[in-house]
Amino acid sequence: MNWLARLDVDAGTARAEGIFDSYAWHKKLWECFPNVPDAQRDFLTRIDPLEVAFRLWVLSEMKPVCPRWCPTDCFSLKQIAESFLSHQFYAFDVRVNPVKALVQRDENGQPLLGENGKRKRGKRVPLVKPDELQAWLVRKGEIRCRDNETGQDVPGGFRIMEDRPLEISPMMESHFRKKGQSAYHGGVQFRGTLEVTDRARFIETYHTGIGSAKGFGFGLLLLAPINL
Repeated sequence: MNWLARLDVDAGTARAEGIFDSYAWHKKLWECFPNVPDAQRDFLTRIDPLEVAFRLWVLSEMKPVCPRWCPTDCFSLKQIAESFLSHQFYAFDVRVNPVKALVQRDENGQPLLGENGKRKRGKRVPLVKPDELQAWLVRKGEIRCRDNETGQDVPGGFRIMEDRPLEISPMMESHFRKKGQSAYHGGVQFRGTLEVTDRARFIETYHTGIGSAKGFGFGLLLLAPINL
């Protein structure tokens, strides 16, 4: 992904456009890419509520454009130089949806199985304890995800520097409605310092984001190179 856009939108404009939750932003930010209505979603977003406005970030391979509902002087765009991802240390700021899966069990305490004989997917619940949240983020550097085809763990390519401060915000619920149903994501913001341990994997992590609910404004790493 080669472009990072920032949009500042006041609350009045958001209300006028019918944007009241993260799912509405999820749909609205497609307007940054007006010429590809049938494309798969391959961009990351972040939604920061301010006092009377919203600050939106869009990280994409395609060059985004300023949508009609965002004033042009509130839209900034920069191209990500290849050298930007060549540093060893970064200060980072990321808003994520940290969850764990609870095993579904029957009345006898045994794991429930699906028709294919495999264990049913566990119910996802948000993490809220600081030690669990820190451990979750550390694991994302070691294991970003699991490859569905090979079953192998895919490294994230970075480690959290434990000798540097790590800020963990309290979990905040982000409620939304989709197809008439109410739901929410638990959002947590991390700020700290990371060290790149595998350049190629780190670049892939930067492009694809961290954690789940990426289409709802989670997982985008904001980075600033630093010298240590």
